[in-house]
Amino acid sequence: MFSYVLAFLVMLNPFALFVYVKNVREELPDSDYYRVLIKANIQSFIIYSIFAVTGGFLFYHVFRINFESFRIFGGIVLFALGLVIIIQGRKSVITLKGNLDDIASEVAIPFIVGPGSITVSIIIGNEFPTPFDIGIIALAMIINFYVVYILSVMRKRLLHDSARKNFDKKLGLYLRLNGFFIGSIGVNMIITGINNMYMI
Repeated sequence: MFSYVLAFLVMLNPFALFVYVKNVREELPDSDYYRVLIKANIQSFIIYSIFAVTGGFLFYHVFRINFESFRIFGGIVLFALGLVIIIQGRKSVITLKGNLDDIASEVAIPFIVGPGSITVSIIIGNEFPTPFDIGIIALAMIINFYVVYILSVMRKRLLHDSARKNFDKKLGLYLRLNGFFIGSIGVNMIITGINNMYMI
């Protein structure tokens, strides 16, 4: 069970999420910032729970979509996202247009909910009966939120502006570096989807 929680957390990557929401954290009051994080995690939890409970049923019987097609398209999205992050950096990630619900939705997709994590949620749903699958996802989402929360508190408690700027520079470097991994995961998903579809 805990191995699935860990695998799900790896796909969620709360450290990268903390970097992605940097401009949200800086532009919004603390109360609104944490409200956005909570709403984004709740929205993501609902999406993951639906996929965990229904499994591949939605793909094959409702939408009549080959799951490998979803994997390939998801890989394209991740590749494009990784490329934008590498070229433009953190300023390109999230805009602050609209109300808090709109911002929360923008944080949820694709920064919390992604093709890789949806795939893991389906696997969890296949391995565990309901409500254990939902419990695993809920635990991972709670940990994901608190990791971002703790990192935010740690940064806020830095006393000197120079220390915060240094902290942000390192996070900006991590964001661009993470763009390479995101793009690589996207390419791997495309290749895996093509291989599975045509049995190469």
